[in-house]
Amino acid sequence: MTESTSYEIISSYMIPEIRTAMTAVSEIGKTATEIRLRSGRAVSYIFPDRIKYLTRNGKLTGDYNNPENIAITADGIRQTVDRLCHYSVHSCTRELREGYFVLKGGIRVGVAGTYSETAGKTISSFNALNFRVARCVTGCAEKINERISGKSVLICGGVNTGKTTVLRDLCRIYGNRIKISLIDERNEIASVSGGLPENDVGVLTDVLVGCGRADGIISAVRTLSPDMIFCDEISTPEDVSAISGAYGCGVGFTATVHAENYENLLKRQAIRPLLESGIFEYAVFLEKMGRIREIRRLVQCFSG
Repeated sequence: MTESTSYEIISSYMIPEIRTAMTAVSEIGKTATEIRLRSGRAVSYIFPDRIKYLTRNGKLTGDYNNPENIAITADGIRQTVDRLCHYSVHSCTRELREGYFVLKGGIRVGVAGTYSETAGKTISSFNALNFRVARCVTGCAEKINERISGKSVLICGGVNTGKTTVLRDLCRIYGNRIKISLIDERNEIASVSGGLPENDVGVLTDVLVGCGRADGIISAVRTLSPDMIFCDEISTPEDVSAISGAYGCGVGFTATVHAENYENLLKRQAIRPLLESGIFEYAVFLEKMGRIREIRRLVQCFSG
């Protein structure tokens, strides 16, 4: 999915005033990483190095106090949520409990608001929405593949460093050569619609959507005989147990993890057993926009 297509999908959920202004924004504006709506405040565009605000005539300004800025109301936020739920909030209980929606193309929309205990700890009133602009950057993982082709790798980085984008492209590369099972819990990576992946994840890739990582890993090993499993954001003891079990069956892994650098990675106690066991041979550390800061061979770090 291109930035423009992702941007157009996001704008289609907006109330008319905002949608009209977004349509008039120049192409450079569509390279924003996030578009944020906050009740009573200006619509903001988040870039890797700056923040801009949307004006009524479709311009982006760095001045938060510009009188032409569009500020969305609480009712405007509610109308947008109605669109996200296709006017049936009760049908979106799972999304509201977890605090996000996933739209066509793998676009994630984070939701902020007030959680209701009586509604099963779901958000019942809303004050902010964060639309993350989804991107397929074909070729962004080529340098990684050249260095560690076919090896198991942890893709590491902080927030908005492009971990999922790099994972998707590496899945495409590997998945054109070997059998891959992609555990796509939120359908953000492959964006399966009508049984077909909208994003290119490789011709030999099987996609499991909507299941948790641990359950998906176990199911894939039992039924799909993958050479390698790809998954996003490993973090729990259940993930570690499932990965360790699959590795014992001869399956390789590529996954993302939230860690800005090697020192942070070592502090992730749930992940450390995977590092010490040699399941992941390399760690790739990303900076902003998927730029590679370091590729480190983990086997050497933990041998001897």
